[in-house]
Amino acid sequence: MVRLLARFLVMGLLTAQVLALTGCGNLASPEGESPEVPLEVPEDGSAPSINVFFHEEEEVKEMDFEEYIAGVVAGEMENDWHEEALAAQAIIARSFTLQQIDEAGGVPDHDAHASTDEQEFQAYNEDNVNEEVESAVEETKGKAAVFDGEFIEGWFHAYAGPRTALADEGLDHEKENPPYIDIVDSPPEVEEIIPEEEALWSAEFAWDEVDNAVAEVNGEGNNPGPVESAEISEEGPSGRATLLKLGEEEVPAPALRMALDSTEMRSTFLDEIEADGDALKMSGEGFGHGVGMCQWGTRALAEKGQSAEDIVQYYYKNIDIVNAWE
Repeated sequence: MVRLLARFLVMGLLTAQVLALTGCGNLASPEGESPEVPLEVPEDGSAPSINVFFHEEEEVKEMDFEEYIAGVVAGEMENDWHEEALAAQAIIARSFTLQQIDEAGGVPDHDAHASTDEQEFQAYNEDNVNEEVESAVEETKGKAAVFDGEFIEGWFHAYAGPRTALADEGLDHEKENPPYIDIVDSPPEVEEIIPEEEALWSAEFAWDEVDNAVAEVNGEGNNPGPVESAEISEEGPSGRATLLKLGEEEVPAPALRMALDSTEMRSTFLDEIEADGDALKMSGEGFGHGVGMCQWGTRALAEKGQSAEDIVQYYYKNIDIVNAWE
């Protein structure tokens, strides 16, 4: 694996937290393996420094790891949501960052551990950091989710719809689905708090847009052109479309979503798809790839009284929460 810095063991024991709520009703092992941290942790056990590429300024800045996490939480979640929802986002943002540094060296193209460009790493907005965000980050300082001694791939999304997805159906993930990613029902309380315009979507794409997107996914020469039929040809276990058929051309739904516009084709949980004259029309439920932690579901669970650790355990199966630093 690529490393930007030598690996160092965290000083002292990393105490796994045994939590009660999981996606499949199983408890995490109280003696789960504690991973090595892919950053140099100071001898006093405090948070390490991290090099962050600020894409708008095209500059790498060194900053405290927890300061970076606060900016991610403020960039990825509304800063006035329940503190335990913000805290759950902090745990997952920290886990995601450590896993990416450990697995891929962060963002080696910029010689940095992380980036503020959400297209290549995570969203970041230091201007939205308020007392609630700071408190949530402080509450969870150093806490990260691990499975079998490795930091988890902490995928998350805005809204899962009825249920979350497996990695290979929501993300078109080429590797084997991680054992901690499972299909989890959305808490029923989410329907009471999510606005309809956030939950449901519809979109219309001109055929030239679709043509270009399919060519991007399937390669030039595989453009469907204007077609008379459009349908779901395969669905995954969660009910999401995994393969679409446009005329005679089949295209993976997750990849098409990204190639078209993931803010317009918000999910692959489709209610309807049709070829209508000069356009491809779709409607569905959810926002995002659907894998891992659902942010609106997180808010619902937090408002129901669940702790940040409970929420993380709900969305990721059989994981441990460890303290990477104090």
